[in-house]
Amino acid sequence: MWISAQKKTFKIQGAARSCLNMESMLNKLKSTVTKVTADVTSAVMGNPVTREFEVGRHIASGGPGLCWRIYNGTKKSTKQEVAVFVFDKKTVDKYQKFERDQIIDSLKRGVQQLTRLRHPRLLTVQHPLEESRDCLAFCTEPVFASLSNVLGNWDNLPSPLPSDIKEYKLYDVETKYGLLQISEGLSFLHSGVKMVHGNLCPENIILNKSGSWKIMGFDFSISSTNPSDAEPKYTCKEWEPNLPPLCLPNPEYLAPEYILSVSCDSASDMYSLGVVMHAVFNEGKPVFKVNKHDIFKSFSRQLDQLSSMSPSLLNKIPEEVREHVKMLLSVTSNVRPDADQMTKIPFFDDVGAVTLQYFDSLFQRDNLQKSQFYKGLPKVLPKLPKRVVVYRILPALTSEFVNPDMVPFVLPNVLLIAEECTKEEYIRLILPDLAPVFKQQEPIQILLIFLQKMDLLLTKTPTDDIKNSVLPMVYRALEAPSVQIQELCLNIIPTFANLIDYPSMKNSLIPRIKSACLQTSSLAVRVNSLVCLGKILEYLDKWFVIDEILPFLQQIPSREPAVLMGILGIYKCTFSHKKLGIPKEHLASKSLPHLVSLSIDNNLNLNQFNSFMVVIRDMLSRMEAEHKTKLEQLHLMQEQQRSINISNPGSSEEIKSPPSTGSQIDDIFGSTGVNGKENASATPASQPNRVSLTLEEKQRLAKEQEQAAKLRKQQPLAPQTIKPNSTSTNAQTKDLTSSLLNNMTSLNSLSLAKTVRPAPTQGTALSAFPTSTPVVGSMGTPVSNGFNPPIGFQAGGMGMGMRPTGPGLYGGMTNTTSTPNFGAFAQNQGPTGQTNKAPDMSALDSLFTHNKPKVTLNQMGPNTAAGANNAWLSQFGSAQNTQPQMQGMAAGMGGVSSGFGMQANPFFSPQNFSQPAVSPSMNPSGIKHSTSANNDLNDLFG
Repeated sequence: MWISAQKKTFKIQGAARSCLNMESMLNKLKSTVTKVTADVTSAVMGNPVTREFEVGRHIASGGPGLCWRIYNGTKKSTKQEVAVFVFDKKTVDKYQKFERDQIIDSLKRGVQQLTRLRHPRLLTVQHPLEESRDCLAFCTEPVFASLSNVLGNWDNLPSPLPSDIKEYKLYDVETKYGLLQISEGLSFLHSGVKMVHGNLCPENIILNKSGSWKIMGFDFSISSTNPSDAEPKYTCKEWEPNLPPLCLPNPEYLAPEYILSVSCDSASDMYSLGVVMHAVFNEGKPVFKVNKHDIFKSFSRQLDQLSSMSPSLLNKIPEEVREHVKMLLSVTSNVRPDADQMTKIPFFDDVGAVTLQYFDSLFQRDNLQKSQFYKGLPKVLPKLPKRVVVYRILPALTSEFVNPDMVPFVLPNVLLIAEECTKEEYIRLILPDLAPVFKQQEPIQILLIFLQKMDLLLTKTPTDDIKNSVLPMVYRALEAPSVQIQELCLNIIPTFANLIDYPSMKNSLIPRIKSACLQTSSLAVRVNSLVCLGKILEYLDKWFVIDEILPFLQQIPSREPAVLMGILGIYKCTFSHKKLGIPKEHLASKSLPHLVSLSIDNNLNLNQFNSFMVVIRDMLSRMEAEHKTKLEQLHLMQEQQRSINISNPGSSEEIKSPPSTGSQIDDIFGSTGVNGKENASATPASQPNRVSLTLEEKQRLAKEQEQAAKLRKQQPLAPQTIKPNSTSTNAQTKDLTSSLLNNMTSLNSLSLAKTVRPAPTQGTALSAFPTSTPVVGSMGTPVSNGFNPPIGFQAGGMGMGMRPTGPGLYGGMTNTTSTPNFGAFAQNQGPTGQTNKAPDMSALDSLFTHNKPKVTLNQMGPNTAAGANNAWLSQFGSAQNTQPQMQGMAAGMGGVSSGFGMQANPFFSPQNFSQPAVSPSMNPSGIKHSTSANNDLNDLFG
């Protein structure tokens, strides 16, 4: 029990530990989420900015000392995207209260000054500064990051660092145009506002969402004391090293005169611009590092270095601007170029920078100037970086969509940019602005431009937008009243037909093309409709073409040569295309009659008529070949079936004969009948209207004849010895005798003639080859076997079997069926009142009893006493004549072991006939026959 209790204790402890681990993980996750949420909520909680704006994630930092955290956000009422600048007062809790107040006042002054100033080169404030107990906040245009962040200074940034800032690299065109923008901003401040910025540095240069460089951080700006005078005067405060860093400008970007002579003017900002340019080309590093604890000594040393500046100090700056940077960093302020002069230096004459500058000044241009600029823009776009094109140029272009007159000039450039964008960028940045343009019908050039770029639209536009916006525009073009629009649309549709989904093509596009062809009065539209259909046939399925396109061709009313050749082209494309094709039934009943009627039109010239005839001949040839092939296959199948019937006559006989015939023949011939194994290869003797045999069939017949010859040479089958059985003999004798009675009645109905036939000459043999005439003996009398009519063989068939060819060919009595005539016995009765006596059939007893000594036919002649009253044996004539006749029969049959062969049928084996074993007047079963029946047999057999 102690062990079990211990185990339970361990289990409880393990479960408790797992629960604690799970709880700790959840707590960590909760703390992380809470921390991130707290960073946002605690910073702006209670600030009035949150009433109108939703604050998103932390994206960047900027301002003096990167003290402002920048968040993305949206305005609640309009969903307009903004940037929210937040300063958390907790970051200055380490300072004394008066120092904190100084910092707060300085930051507030800078934002308020920025809010009052409005210029494209200054950061635009969307919502003024709001203060709460915990923070300061204001909203501006959407912002990407500060220049300091881009150059590698990541202070006050979120963790982990945003990948877009970490991987951001400035392109040359961005750098050039950015510095040009800063120069233009300084020009505005110096010339327009009469103000010195006083703290121009990367922290106070902001890159907005489109990549433009904007100036902020007016915390230490100095306004002119005499703004109305031509020469402004600025008063500068003395450097106070004891103030908090946020209350002082960045000394690494200050001009020497700030510190050494406590003076400043607009040239002081130009010095700061020179240091910024140096930092941009040197990964954010200023010209000199300044010791903030001994600022005066550092600046004195810096002054000496600037006086004798080494070339290596500026070696990373591009050569075309290096001299200007050196002038900006001059100790003498008079040597420094002013802001307006800097905007005109050759360094900024780059085609990309000029293009971007022109975009920024578009609002000042009229439509003629804009249209000329947009016409030349496609040549410039490939030279610009994709990021610049997508985030700088594209927004400026799409903003012109509100001006319908400018859309035909702007749209080609937008679609050119779309080609370089990914599908995701296209859907996110371009498609929302294109959707309204899809629906514009004026000016008409918009539709033409879209049609020319339809492959681009169908490739990158989502399926739903294609159905709702793109394809309806194509349908409008097909239904447009302008013939030129219809022609262009019909010419362009085949170029993007593979991109259209099949249901839209079948249900919407094709019906409109057909309608345009039938309803137009323009020959060009009708011909182009036919050409368009011919080119897009490969994208349709076979049966749609046969059911919809080909019947439509017969509805076209006009008979101009161009129309007729267009119709011919569609027929030819459908006929020759490996995927489509025209069935021979359609060719015979519809296609060829239509083409033949068109081919004799009087408007066609010789070459056009020849083109029709070539197609018609090809169609006829294929139709003939296909139908001939079909008939040959049917013929081959019939021949194969005939061959099967030839090689398997037993099965054929079973199929052709009534069901009762097989059983009746089996009753007569036993196990060696037509259904037995020995008769399995028997073939029909008579096949009327037999066509000539093929080589393969002749070869097969030759093999079968060879096999028959081998069988003919085999020894006759000896009868099996059956031991007498007193108990079973009577039953067996009774059953077989009853069967024999049936056989006798059948023999009566199939008897040959009432006259005695002369026996053939000794030694005469029947021909083993097939013949179409009955086989005759030496006297010309047809040879018979007692069962069939005179033996005749068809010329084209196999002469290996015998079969009645008709009911009228039997001698004596006629039987209309193959069933034994059981009524024959009653019909041959003697006169009324005459006593009936059973015929003597003891000659056949050897078939059904044990073996007796074999005798010859000579012993069974009519001169013997036993055969005197036996009508059955009298049909064989004398023994001397019977043997040759039997041998002739075997020769005529080709030696095939069949139900009628000498080896298989006991009726044709003389050895099986023996002396009677019972009384002549009594059959083995004890049934008596009348004397009249005996007389009839004598009359029949002689």
